[in-house]
Amino acid sequence: MPEDFDRIAVVIDWLDACRTRDLAALLDLYAGEARLECQCDGVKVLRGRTELESYWRQRLDSLAPVAFDLDAIAPEGDGVMVDYRSHEGKPVRIHFGFDESGKIMQTCCGPSDPAS
Repeated sequence: MPEDFDRIAVVIDWLDACRTRDLAALLDLYAGEARLECQCDGVKVLRGRTELESYWRQRLDSLAPVAFDLDAIAPEGDGVMVDYRSHEGKPVRIHFGFDESGKIMQTCCGPSDPAS
């Protein structure tokens, strides 16, 4: 990754775009061939901008008051791990992977509460 690439800053931009319901800004953070794996309610695997847009549009249309509040953030390997509150206000852990240009290439999320 380029030395001037700040993975944490991209994730903060991602959280901000989600909080403000800015779908265009959110999608611009992803690489064109990005992959999203969601294990929050069953397993969904989505690829590419069109599938990501459909997934995020549904979630950004109705947000809980605590949606996308940050609980924890930490670098891990070449990515970032984040604990945050989902669009429904539930605790979620998401792992971000990036391409060489600093775009989100892959995310994998699921409940951060082991009892979920």
